[in-house]
Amino acid sequence: MQATAYTYDASTRSGSVLLDDGTPVSFDADAFDAGGLLLLRPGQRVRIEVSGSGDARRITLVTLQTF
Repeated sequence: MQATAYTYDASTRSGSVLLDDGTPVSFDADAFDAGGLLLLRPGQRVRIEVSGSGDARRITLVTLQTF
């Protein structure tokens, strides 16, 4: 699934993305670390993997979107 980086805190390695429909979804350090990234800037296109649905939906991986 694709999204756009919305917020990122380098000290906690957590933040949030906006899905293409505008829904914000938060991610934690585990999801950030799983993608192998060192830094994330707001506005970057990312690829995410999620588990669960509704209020239980959580991001398990954040990585850069490549073409």
